[in-house]
Amino acid sequence: MTLPRDADILWHTALALARRSGGVSPYGRNIPPLLFFTDPARTPTPWRVAERMPQGAGVVYRAFSRPDAREVGQRLRAACDLAGLRLLVGKDEVLAREISADGIHLPENDMHRANSLRAANPDWVITSALHGPLGRRSAHALDAFVVSPVFPAGGSSADKVELGVTGANALIEGLPCPAYALGGINAENAHRLRDTQACGIAGIDAIQAAFSG
Repeated sequence: MTLPRDADILWHTALALARRSGGVSPYGRNIPPLLFFTDPARTPTPWRVAERMPQGAGVVYRAFSRPDAREVGQRLRAACDLAGLRLLVGKDEVLAREISADGIHLPENDMHRANSLRAANPDWVITSALHGPLGRRSAHALDAFVVSPVFPAGGSSADKVELGVTGANALIEGLPCPAYALGGINAENAHRLRDTQACGIAGIDAIQAAFSG
């Protein structure tokens, strides 16, 4: 697959991070090096992005209770199957089962649900958002974290102080499982992650722009 310039930069930077980190979760699963996070407002047709993403990447479908969540999810599932992508659902385990997702992504406040979700769905990839030190919270049921915001970001992270490369790396180095970098990452600044311990790149707008064709 020949990728457009920005898509090629994001994908190969993510691959380099995955190789450096091992790209494997504590459960022995290969985890996608690149994660596309959807948003009903910012990414209204996520399946079109998924269709153009390289095999081995992943999508985190965040429906945010949209009325057509199942329909969009099924369309996204079909696109991911065709492209060879992993599909995770944000927060909603019922929707994840309905569309035969490969796992679930939890908001930071829902991290505690990972244990019960792992017990009920041993084959799922389970990730959780993380915006600061883990503290005493248990993370042993997780495959990976998604640490953000690394750079100034939009959406729900717009009011959060950026971690910066140094801050993000310090946070990632102390975690018990791999962690993606998310927040304001694009083709122009992705190279700044190459010296971090991130296992890959996650994004919304930059990935949509790069892979929309």
